[in-house]
Amino acid sequence: MRCSKCGFENPEGMKFCGQCTEALALTCPKCHFQNPPGFKFCGQCTAALGPATAKPEPSGPSITLQDSDAAVAMEGERKTVTALFADIKGSTELEQDLDPEEARAIVDPALKLMIDAVHRYDGYIVQSTGDGIFALFGAPVAHEDHLCVANC
Repeated sequence: MRCSKCGFENPEGMKFCGQCTEALALTCPKCHFQNPPGFKFCGQCTAALGPATAKPEPSGPSITLQDSDAAVAMEGERKTVTALFADIKGSTELEQDLDPEEARAIVDPALKLMIDAVHRYDGYIVQSTGDGIFALFGAPVAHEDHLCVANC
């Protein structure tokens, strides 16, 4: 399966890109709708999505999954993770009267600091919004001591 972010060709059944750690999208076996990573059922036709019979499609980055009538056994591993949501308090009011380039010049360095801190502790940036981030520690790569960052 080809990663939509970096173009790396990943082996069948992978949930995350082996090159850039981007979550790989799922294509519905029934209607071929491309669903976001993490969906258990197709957002278009409600067919069950599961990684057990994943195969890359020649048309682009997608996964063909089990028949919707078959029972889906979710595979994977159980991990304890830490989720972090961080944003810049009051950024909307701050940016309200600024030119977009001026606003980005203020927000981008703060976002870079947040992202660098997450990467420093082997975290994974799930999503970056206009003024904040959502990050995971302990997934997709498990770290026995990821909780220790805040408590040690």
